[in-house]
Amino acid sequence: MIDTSVFKPFPTLESNRLRLRKVTLDDTNEIFAIRSDIKVVKYLGKDRSPDINEAIANINLLDELLTNETGIRWGITLKPSNKIIGSIGFWKLMKDRFRAEIGYDLHPDYWNQGIMTEAMKMVIEFGFKTMNLHSIEANTDKDHHATHKVLIHNGFVKSAHFKENYYYNGIFLDSVIFCLINPNDSR
Repeated sequence: MIDTSVFKPFPTLESNRLRLRKVTLDDTNEIFAIRSDIKVVKYLGKDRSPDINEAIANINLLDELLTNETGIRWGITLKPSNKIIGSIGFWKLMKDRFRAEIGYDLHPDYWNQGIMTEAMKMVIEFGFKTMNLHSIEANTDKDHHATHKVLIHNGFVKSAHFKENYYYNGIFLDSVIFCLINPNDSR
């Protein structure tokens, strides 16, 4: 089974440039800035956050995922700052399949700087080495080429293209699924 006991205490992940840490209510303004930006939510199949209360609800949902051991999401910060510029994590934990779905977002001011690729490397390592995942999937919009590029750069391969399987804003959208298998898992 996936080891979710590693969620407590909340694990902080670090690289030379980034710190991935727990999102708290102190981060409400930053989460709102990210989730209300039309460029960020364009391919997420959801509306942008209409007000700060939705950012608070989102942070509370992250706490609920941790409490229920059904997911974990880190806030992305650039050292030495503690300001959140994005987030990344696992949800839809399929414990009996040793599989999780990865999701992420990043404020547009920080796009094209290798930040998400760097954050993803740390989260993938945590998923495989610490959580005992066998595979990680990413469910993406077929037209979100920037996220496809990040996934491929991190070793993910396209494994499915579902035609019109998602309904949003009055239209049916396609989903493209990428997958990464733990290269060190001998199960």
